Amino acid sequence: MNDITVLIVDDESRMRKLVKDFLTQKGYNTLEASDGEEALKVFEENQNKIGIILLDVMMPKLDGWSVLRQIRQTSKIPIIMLTARGEEQDELFGFELGVDEYISKPFSPKILVARVEAVLKRTIKEENKTINCGGIEIDIEGRTVKVDGKQIELSLREYELLKYLLDNKGIALSRDKILNNVWNYDYYGDSRTIDSHIKKVRHKLGKKGKYIETVRGIGYKFEIK
Repeated sequence: MNDITVLIVDDESRMRKLVKDFLTQKGYNTLEASDGEEALKVFEENQNKIGIILLDVMMPKLDGWSVLRQIRQTSKIPIIMLTARGEEQDELFGFELGVDEYISKPFSPKILVARVEAVLKRTIKEENKTINCGGIEIDIEGRTVKVDGKQIELSLREYELLKYLLDNKGIALSRDKILNNVWNYDYYGDSRTIDSHIKKVRHKLGKKGKYIETVRGIGYKFEIK
C-alpha cells in the first residue's frame, strides 16, 4: 500500500502532524488540509492519487459533513470521520451520508492506522470474479452491481453488505456478525446502523430487495425462493 496517498483534514495542526507521522512510518504518502474549503480544493486537485480521506467534523469555513456531502456527489472514495463527539446519533448520521468508518477523539494513532488499512483492504481490487444470483450480478473486480442487466449505484458500505449477504446466501446472519465482517471491527453502536443500510440496499435492488429477508430475533439472510 506504499503508493497510497492519505488526505488528512483537521483544523488542529498538532493532530495532523501526529496522524501524518504514524502514516508516514507505515509508508503512506500524505496531503493535508486545515479546513473544509481547503479540503475540497486539495481533493479536486489530487483526487486521482488520493486513496482515502481522514476527515474531521468540526472545522471552520466548512464542516466535515458539508465536505462529505460534496465529495459523495462525485466520488466513492473511502472516508473516515474524526470527531470529538461521541454521540451515537452522530455515528448513525455519518453512516447515512456514506462514511466508511467513524472514530471519536481521543484515539490511538495505531488504532487509526489499523482502521485505515482495514478500509483500504476492502477497496483493493480482488481476483476477477462475478457473482450472479437471482438476477443480481456483482463484478468484484469492477466493484459494480447490476440488477437484471442494469447497473445500480451503491456506496462502498452498501456494496460490501450486499456482497457479504450473497457470499452467505441461505444463512441467517446476526447483526453482530454482519457488523464484525462488513464493518471489519467490533462495533458497539446501535443495531439500527445495520437496519438502515439494509433498507437502502433493498430499495436500490427494487423487486429483488425481497431476497434480503429479515430473520426475527437474529438478523438477515439472502435467500431466493
